[in-house]
Amino acid sequence: MQKLNFQLYNFRFKNSENKVSIFDEIRKKFIILTPEEWVRQHVVQFLLEEKKYPKSLINVEKVLKVNGLRKRYDVVVFNPDGSIFILIECKAPEIKIAQATFDQIARYNMTMKAQFLMVTNGLNHYFCQMDFENEKYQFLTELPIYQIL
Repeated sequence: MQKLNFQLYNFRFKNSENKVSIFDEIRKKFIILTPEEWVRQHVVQFLLEEKKYPKSLINVEKVLKVNGLRKRYDVVVFNPDGSIFILIECKAPEIKIAQATFDQIARYNMTMKAQFLMVTNGLNHYFCQMDFENEKYQFLTELPIYQIL
């Protein structure tokens, strides 16, 4: 798999029926390794190892309803009270991050109300903090490190 713009992490791999799978610590199972999954697993390790978020507050690939349509988010970090702290959208490395990607995560966030957003293709990372009062987001250089409130 392609080298991404993250630190090097230790992953567990498995070969089965000529397909490589990667172990997802959050879902506690092996997932077929696609370019997008490679990015998603790096994001999970980034949250755990660099940003120190507890595993118990991270959720990966769940369905949500947006305007009555079923959509799937990539990664979410919850606050201890169950509200959503960070919403993360992962794309495969060959997918360019464009305005449409920000529009997608903004649509999801109308339902989810996350305080922070992250968009990444593994090579380029964008971080935003929501300003719900003015219905916009402000770009940041980093996501916050986990702090117990």
